[in-house]
Amino acid sequence: MAPQPQPVAQTAAAVQAVDPQDEADAREAEQQAAMEAEKAAQMARLPKVELTPTLLNQLLRAEFAFRKGDWQGPYLTMLALAQQTRDPRLARRAAEMALAARQQEDTLAAVREWRKLDPQSEEATQYYLGMVILSDNISDAEAIFRKRLESAPAEVRGVVLYQVQQLLSRARDKEAANAMLERLVAPYGDTVEGRVVLAQAALARNDKEEGARQARAALELQSSSQIAMLTLAQASDSEEQATALLEKFLVTNPNAREVRAAHARILVNAKQYEAARREFQLLDQQQPDNVTTLYALGVLSTQLNDPAGAERYFTRFVEVLGRNPEDERDPSKALLILSQLAEERGDLQAAVGWLDKLPEGDEKTVFGAQLRRAQLLGKGGDLPAARRLLATLKPSDPAAQAQVLAAEAQILRDAGQAGQAYELMQAATKRFPANPDLLYDYALLAEKAGQVDEMERALREVMRLAPDNHHAYNALGYSLAERNVRLEEARALIVKALAMAPEDPFIMDSMGWVEYRMGNLEAAEAHLRRAYGLRRDPEIAVHLGEVLWQRGKRADAEKLWLEARAKDPQNDTLRSTLARLRLSL
Repeated sequence: MAPQPQPVAQTAAAVQAVDPQDEADAREAEQQAAMEAEKAAQMARLPKVELTPTLLNQLLRAEFAFRKGDWQGPYLTMLALAQQTRDPRLARRAAEMALAARQQEDTLAAVREWRKLDPQSEEATQYYLGMVILSDNISDAEAIFRKRLESAPAEVRGVVLYQVQQLLSRARDKEAANAMLERLVAPYGDTVEGRVVLAQAALARNDKEEGARQARAALELQSSSQIAMLTLAQASDSEEQATALLEKFLVTNPNAREVRAAHARILVNAKQYEAARREFQLLDQQQPDNVTTLYALGVLSTQLNDPAGAERYFTRFVEVLGRNPEDERDPSKALLILSQLAEERGDLQAAVGWLDKLPEGDEKTVFGAQLRRAQLLGKGGDLPAARRLLATLKPSDPAAQAQVLAAEAQILRDAGQAGQAYELMQAATKRFPANPDLLYDYALLAEKAGQVDEMERALREVMRLAPDNHHAYNALGYSLAERNVRLEEARALIVKALAMAPEDPFIMDSMGWVEYRMGNLEAAEAHLRRAYGLRRDPEIAVHLGEVLWQRGKRADAEKLWLEARAKDPQNDTLRSTLARLRLSL
C-alpha cells in the first residue's frame, strides 16, 4: 500500500506498559506514613549530643573533603565520631559516603555500627539486610528474618513472608538463599502465603513442576486466592493453559480484579483484542475511575478501529488524571492520540484543544505539539500561519531540524503545492543526507512528482542507512506493483517488509496488491481481507474491492467502494480505480 505518515504509536504493548497493580498508590501512602512514624520514633531515641566547636569543625572538614572527592578520610572521621558520640546519624552518614564510593565492605561496617547504635531502626535493618543479601555470606540475615516472622502478628505475617522471599531472590548465592527460604517458611507451610512463597521461589529457579504443586496446595487452602491462581498460571506450560486456568477461576470469582487483568493481558498478547476489551470493560464496571483500565480500553478500541470508543475512554482517562493531581502518570500520549482522533473526524478545533492541555515541562513533547499545531493550521487552510509557526521553531538538534523541514513539506503537499514541497525536501536531503526519515518522506514526494528513479534511489539509501526500516521496503515494493513493473522484485521487497512487521495491515495490503498484479486472485483476496479486518482503511477497501470485482463478487466490491467513499469522498485511489474500470457508484 502507498505508505502514509505514521500515526502516534498505539500498540497493544501500551496496555502492558502501565502498572497493573491497582493498590500501588495505597501501598505507597502506607509506606510513607510508616517512614514518617519511624523518623519520629528515631528522633526520640537519639542521644543528647552537644555540638561543640571542635565537633562542628570535624564534621565540616569531613563534609568539605568528601565534596572534593575524598571519601576515606571523611568516612573514618564520621565512623569514629559516631562511636564517640553514640549518634547513629553519623554512622549512617559514614555508610552513605562509603556507598557513594562503591566500597561495599566499608558500607557494611558502617551499617553494622548504625544498627548497633540504634537497634530499633527499621531503616538501618533494611540497609543491613540489603548489604548482607548481596554479599558472599547471607547467613547473618537468617536470624533477622526469623525474628521478624516470629514477632509479626498473624494477620500481617504473610506480607513479611513475601518481603523475605523478594529480598532473598536478589542473593548471589541462589542455592543458599533457597535453602534459607525453605527453613524460614517451614513453620508456616500450612498457610496460603507460605505455599505461594515456595511456589514463586520454585519458579524463580525454573522448576515449574514444583511451582505448580505449591500453588495448587495454596489454592486447596484458599480457593479464592488470586495470588495463588496467578502463580499457578505463571507455572503453566503455555498461554492457552494459563488462559483456561484463569477463565475457570473467574467463573467462581468474577470480582477477582488482578486475575481478570492478567487474563486480559494474555488475550492482548494473543492479539484477541475484542475479548481483551470485554475483560477490561468488566474491570471498568467494577472500578470506573481506574486509569490503567481506561488507558487499556482506549488502546484496544484504537486497535479495533473504534475511534469513537477510543476517544471516549481516553477522554475519561485524562479527566480522571485531572481530578487527581497527585497521580504522576503522564497524560501526553493520551492527549496526542485524542488530538489525532479529533483531526480524523474533522474537528480541527478540538484537535488543537487537546494539544493545549499537554504538559509544558518536557521539551520534546512541546516541540512535537508545535509541529502538530502547524500541521493542523495548514489543514485548516491557514498555510501562512502554519509556516510562520514552523519558522519560530529553532531546535539545536539536527534530527529535530529535519523534522521541521519534513513537517513544512507535508503541509505544502496537503495544500496542493506538491512542487514546492518537493523542492523543499530536495534541499533538505542535501542538508541532512544521512537522515533516513527525511529521505523516506522525500522519496514519497519524488514519486508524487513523477520522479520514480529519484524515489527508488532515495528508498534504497534508506535501506542502506536503516536496514530494519520496513516502510522503505514496503514503499518501493508497492510502487513497483502499482506501476505493474518488476513484479517478482516487488514481491520480494514486500515479503521482506512483512517479515519485519508481520501484523502491519498496510504491508498486507501491498502483498495483496502485488499478488493481484501477478494474477494470484485467491491469495490477493486473502491478504487484503486480513488487512481490512485489521484496519478499515479506504485505500485497502478500494484494493479489496477491485480484487472482488475481478473474481465476480461485484456486490461485495461495490459495498466496499461505498464504504471507502463515505470515509474519504476525495480518495484518489477510489476515483482512479472506478475510472479505469469505467464504473460509477
